[in-house]
Amino acid sequence: MSGRHDWLEIRRGQAPLLVSLPHTGIDIPDEFQPQLVSLWRARKDCDWWIEKLYDFASALDATIVRTGISRTVIDVNRDPAGASLYPGQFTTGLCPTTTFDNEPLYKDGKGPDEAEIARRRALYFDPYHQALAAEIARLRQSHHAITLYDCHSIRSIIPDLFDGTLPHFNIGTNEGKACDARLANDIAALCAASGLTHVVNGRFKGGYITRQYGRPNDGVHAVQMELGCRAYIDEPLGPVDESNWPTPYSETYAAPVRATLTKILETCRDFARAQS
Repeated sequence: MSGRHDWLEIRRGQAPLLVSLPHTGIDIPDEFQPQLVSLWRARKDCDWWIEKLYDFASALDATIVRTGISRTVIDVNRDPAGASLYPGQFTTGLCPTTTFDNEPLYKDGKGPDEAEIARRRALYFDPYHQALAAEIARLRQSHHAITLYDCHSIRSIIPDLFDGTLPHFNIGTNEGKACDARLANDIAALCAASGLTHVVNGRFKGGYITRQYGRPNDGVHAVQMELGCRAYIDEPLGPVDESNWPTPYSETYAAPVRATLTKILETCRDFARAQS
């Protein structure tokens, strides 16, 4: 992969499939590190190992866009205007100041102010979305329709975010607005066939990327997949600390879900092809 910025990775494929990896980065530039409570806490909510789990996407000739910057620096899947994705529910913002467990990320008085948030947006958020928009436009020049697949994962039990244990597969389509219902149904059927739990537009309905770019009437079908981490790694259920998180990636453990995800991305690609 290559990109204009050393933190922005772009793999250009020709299939009508664009894979977005907005939360797999762990890079925290030196200038931000002294302000943080700890680097481990700043990386705690990373979508751990998702870039490894989906590394088969290049073999499908997918276009892949990934940021190496940690979501603690800036979250490229949040509304830059500051609007909550889930009004009335706890969630983190464009430049998070707490973890999903509501722990402070910054030392007292060291969090980013409005000017700093604007600077980070210009440095990292805007280039990521310029890359997504450019790749969508490029692919649409040769395809009547494309699928934008946004890859995510999250710990399965986070009481401040949701009750109980999250399903293994959480499919988000912005309540059906971001993609054709047939594609969502096909993905849900593959999840059901895996024998693992799934939900469509449950706690996670799709973040800013899904909502911003999902325009099925304009030939862009967007889907967010939020995996409960236990689906692909040996996740400790409940509170985590530096001794047990993140769990190492195991190809053997991940193999069953990876097989299902391969079918899902093939379905996303083939659905887009069929629209032409």
